[in-house]
Amino acid sequence: MPHVLILGGTTEARSLAEALHPHVRVTSSLAGRVAAPRLPVGEVRIGGFGGAEGMAEWVCEHAVSAVIDATHPFAETISFNAARAAATAHVPLLALRRPGWVPGVGDDWREVASLEEAAEAVRGAGRVFLTTGRMGLAAFAHVDDAHFLVRSVDAPEPPFPPRMEVLLDRGPFTLDAERAVLADHAIDVLVTKDSGGAATSPKLTAAREAGVPVVVVRRPPVPDGVPVATTVEEAVTWLNAPIF
Repeated sequence: MPHVLILGGTTEARSLAEALHPHVRVTSSLAGRVAAPRLPVGEVRIGGFGGAEGMAEWVCEHAVSAVIDATHPFAETISFNAARAAATAHVPLLALRRPGWVPGVGDDWREVASLEEAAEAVRGAGRVFLTTGRMGLAAFAHVDDAHFLVRSVDAPEPPFPPRMEVLLDRGPFTLDAERAVLADHAIDVLVTKDSGGAATSPKLTAAREAGVPVVVVRRPPVPDGVPVATTVEEAVTWLNAPIF
């Protein structure tokens, strides 16, 4: 039976595991950054591999037939480690990436290349709804002339902005809920990563309706030479090809 390693933690990763199990042996690897992750079906491992070399060793030791990188679009390090590991272990690799968001009529977006650029863009901006996750808060730690509403699944650890309120919540988020957040907290600007997908996109609609500008951090590129699927169905089709 083929053995597929899914580098997961996303909705697409869980859906892919469900689509393959039990016809294919599936091992989903989670980074372990969330205290109580939503576990997929099949086998699960939690924690890092020890870099690209460690991942390559694990792939060989566990007779992995193919690797699918279904991590968050901004998990740049693990994606590049996966590319190096797959090349070293001589196994095929696919990146599963949901399409990015596209601004619509009425959107007021400013695209930036990094969290650091986003931090500079919101200096003196008033009340900032920061939805980029707790792991990147250090980039905003020096911004002392704005008040941040930070939404994350788990409580953040320092360094973080000196003027900060934390909203612990996990998506998917409804449009009505996002409207309420913007209104109740008198948000002046929204900061988000271009993670794509429907689970967190209602905040963009709510911002458009409220006339709230949005700072959007562009996603990093997929490593060179790695094929990309944009849906679970495309990933399953790729696995059904003669790759094993």
